Amino acid sequence: MKFPSSTSFALLGAALIAISYGLARFAFGLFVPPIREDLGLAPDVIGVIGALPLISFVFATMVAPLSANRLGARNTAMASGIFGVVGLAVISQAVGAVSLGIGVVFCGICTGLMMPALTAAMQALVRRSLHGRVSSVMNAGTSIGVMVAVPTILFLAGAWRYAYASFAVLAVIGVIATWFFIPSVSRVVPANAAPVQPISVDQWWRLLRLSIFAFMMGFVSAAFWIFAPDLVVNLGSMPSDATAWLWLGVGFAGLGGAVVADLADRNNPPVTQALMLITLAASLALLAASPDNLLISAFSALVFGLAYMSLTGLYLMTGIRLLPGRLSMGPVLPFIAVSLGQAAGSPVVGLLVGGVGYADAFAMFCVIGIVVAMLSPFYPRYLEYEPEEEAEEDTGLQAAYDYQLQDEEGEPYSPVTGKTESY
Repeated sequence: MKFPSSTSFALLGAALIAISYGLARFAFGLFVPPIREDLGLAPDVIGVIGALPLISFVFATMVAPLSANRLGARNTAMASGIFGVVGLAVISQAVGAVSLGIGVVFCGICTGLMMPALTAAMQALVRRSLHGRVSSVMNAGTSIGVMVAVPTILFLAGAWRYAYASFAVLAVIGVIATWFFIPSVSRVVPANAAPVQPISVDQWWRLLRLSIFAFMMGFVSAAFWIFAPDLVVNLGSMPSDATAWLWLGVGFAGLGGAVVADLADRNNPPVTQALMLITLAASLALLAASPDNLLISAFSALVFGLAYMSLTGLYLMTGIRLLPGRLSMGPVLPFIAVSLGQAAGSPVVGLLVGGVGYADAFAMFCVIGIVVAMLSPFYPRYLEYEPEEEAEEDTGLQAAYDYQLQDEEGEPYSPVTGKTESY
C-alpha cells in the first residue's frame, strides 16, 4: 500500500469526518421538523432521542483507542463506517420513537469510533509537529458534511427517508475509501523513541479545566443543533425546506473555524475561547428574536457555525498540546466532554421548550453561554515545549520506517516519498 501524504491524509480524514459527524450526527437536527410531523413525536421525546447518539458516542469513544491499538486504524475506521451505514439505513425506515432511537444510537457509535481511528492513523503517518494542523483540517469536515445535507432538504422536501437513504450510500463509499487508503497498522514506535512521560498533576488540572469548558460549550450548543430548525418552523412559521439555509450557513461559516482555531492555537486561546463563546450565545439570541426572518436566521446560523467549529477546533488543539504524544487521550477527552454537554443539554432544552416556549428556552441558554465565557481566564494555557524537539522524537510510522529501511548508501529512506532523507 502507498501511504498518503500529510495533505492527502488530512483531506481523506475530512471526508470521513464529513460522513460520520456531518451526516450521521449533526444532520439530524435539520430533519427534526418533518420527522416530528410524520412520526408524531413531542418536543421532549425529540430531546431525549437527540441525546441518545451523544451518549453512544461517549461510550464508543472510550472503547475506540483500545480498538485502534488492537485492531488497527483501518479496521476501527471501517467499523465506524459500517455502524454509520446501518444507523442511517435504520433511520430512513424508522416507524416510531424506538426505531428512530436505535438508528441514532448506531450513528453515535459511528461518530465515536471515527476520530480516534483517524488520530491513530495520523500518529502513524504524520509528524507530530503537524498533528494540530491536520486535526484542524479533519475537524472542518463536519462543516462539509452539514453542507452536503443541505441539498437533500431543498430537493427532497418532506422526503427525509430518501435523504437518509442517500446518506447511507455515501457512508458505503466512505467504507470503501477507508479500506483502500487507511493503513491497517496501529501505532508503530521506533526503538530509539523517547518514552512518553507520565501525566503530571498540572496536566490533569489543565485537562479538567479544558473538559469543563468543552462540556459547557456542548451544553449550550445543544439548543441550536437539535431545535433551531424546529424553532423557525414552529415559532417563525417557515416552511420545512427553509431550514436548509440554516445548515448551509452553519456549514459554510464552519469552514472558517479551522482557520480561527489555528490562529488561536498560535496566539491567545483564552481570549479566543471567550469571544467565540459569546458569539455562539449571541447566535441563539439572534435566532430566537427573529425566527420569522430568513435573512436574520441564516445570519445567526453563520455566526453559530463559525463559533462552534472554532471552539471544537480550539479544544482539539489544546488537548493535543496538553498531552503531546498521547493522541488516544489528548484530542479525545474534549470531544467526549462536548458530547456529554450536548447529551445533557438536549433533554433540558426539550423540557424548556415544552414548558416556557422556544424563545425563553433559547434566551436561557444564551445567558449560560455568556456566563461561561466570562470565566475564560481560567481556560488552560499550553505547557512549554519545543516543536523542534517533537520532530526529533516523532513516534509515527514514517519515523519507524526511516530507521528500519536504508538505501544503498546507508541513508534513511522514506517509503512514503520514495526519497532519501537525512535526519
